[in-house]
Amino acid sequence: MAANIDFPRCTADPYEEVHPSMTTRPRIAIAGFHHETNTFAPFGASYEDFVRADGYPAMTKGAAILDVFPPLGLPISGFIGAARATYDLVPLVWAAAEPCNVVADEAYERIAEAICQGIAGAGELDAIYLDLHGAMVVESFEDGEGELLRRVRTLVGLELPVIISLDMHANVTDAMVELSDGMTIYRTYPHIDMVETGQRAFDLLKQRIGHRKPLFKAMRKPPFLIPLAAQCTDFEPCKSLFSGLPNGVESSVFSVDIALGFPPSDIRECGPAVIAYGANYAAVTAAADAQFQRFLAAEIHFEMPMLGASEAVSRAISSGRKGELIVLADVQDNPGAGATSDTIGLLKAMVEGGMRDSALGLLWDPEAAKAAHNAGLGAEIDVRLGGRYGYDAGPFCVKVRVEALSDGVFTCRDPFNGDVPVDVGPMARLRILDANSDVQVAVASTRFQCLYQDLLRAVAIEPKEQSVVALKSTIHFRSDFGPIAKEIIMVESPGANICRNETVTYRNLRPGVCRTPSGLSAS
Repeated sequence: MAANIDFPRCTADPYEEVHPSMTTRPRIAIAGFHHETNTFAPFGASYEDFVRADGYPAMTKGAAILDVFPPLGLPISGFIGAARATYDLVPLVWAAAEPCNVVADEAYERIAEAICQGIAGAGELDAIYLDLHGAMVVESFEDGEGELLRRVRTLVGLELPVIISLDMHANVTDAMVELSDGMTIYRTYPHIDMVETGQRAFDLLKQRIGHRKPLFKAMRKPPFLIPLAAQCTDFEPCKSLFSGLPNGVESSVFSVDIALGFPPSDIRECGPAVIAYGANYAAVTAAADAQFQRFLAAEIHFEMPMLGASEAVSRAISSGRKGELIVLADVQDNPGAGATSDTIGLLKAMVEGGMRDSALGLLWDPEAAKAAHNAGLGAEIDVRLGGRYGYDAGPFCVKVRVEALSDGVFTCRDPFNGDVPVDVGPMARLRILDANSDVQVAVASTRFQCLYQDLLRAVAIEPKEQSVVALKSTIHFRSDFGPIAKEIIMVESPGANICRNETVTYRNLRPGVCRTPSGLSAS
């Protein structure tokens, strides 16, 4: 069932532009709260998960936000860069945790309260900007972002402009649209336009402040879910869907965006959405309808070619050679989508298939990392790798040689977003001692998606020198590994980021929504 919802809060039409005459610079409160919730994952997020750093900064409060984030490639970075020259920013708090199951009530309440207390104590404000994800589920309610906006509106009323930015995988809800004045959404997967999304959020906010009236808004929700493995914007149909979006103000339509949704989230409003904003009700609804029809027409074109682990290994061995890298993407064990990053189905297939000149990373196994650090370089030890959350029959029990160690604190070079500070705890490179194969494993003490080459280089694995690298990632790795790969093979091996939605039991999804696009039904 498609959801066609219009929000005509403004009644004046034509829309009269009114420019503010201010003797002081406008003041904007800014904050961020990110979590992508996979309700099928085996564990949830605590407050401590939001406090510590991993591939995202640690929880940051107050003025430090204006120092920490501008050099980074995040939406709030883009917003700060665009706004600070002409607006006074009032930074409150920014926090994020690695995707997993639901956010603990205690964690949500503490962070939401910090944001709301900051707004309450900020003095007179002209607007609020919130850097959010859009797929947060909390123990006590399905819509974490909508609930946060409800609390903010209780404090500031309906007239103060509130603009949000969202991840492309947001499950956009009625409450998010109704309780905000506008939203911008990433347009790339891999997400290489987060800074631009924050900049567009500032542009939309300027439109809202300049006109001093609520914008017309419309949302359309296609009646099907799209697995993450079929959402890459480098390929059709997503490439055309997103390239067809307006880049800025077009007449009386200020913004049109698409969210593809986060399907491993069993909530009523899970799924993709089209959202439009502007100055004229008829133009806004027409823009939303046009993009919605393009979305429906694309349904039959979604593809998700995955091979089983053994078949993928055989194909890589037969077509690969040293110096021509093949990437095996362990798409369903992607920690960036809430998976454990410790399943060993693909790793076992690589060893049992006799793969050589190969590496897998990052395997989340703090026990193996600790054992390697205790044993020291060159030691040969017996380890039980991964397999601790029920997706495998058990850990992979093997003898390994410890060939490199790292404290896991370093800087990754993202080809699009620059330097990214990383802290994944003690790491080790372990070579599995097997006469018929040559497989190295990069283990880390913190779950983190293997999306940068530097995550492997941290333990002296040079991707270009391998015949095959297997990555715990679904799509994001393509931004850094894609340019050096001869071939990329998506592997269907066990994990919590289940990509065949038709195999999942949804209990809360609204009636009439198909769990997969019709184009994938025969896959």
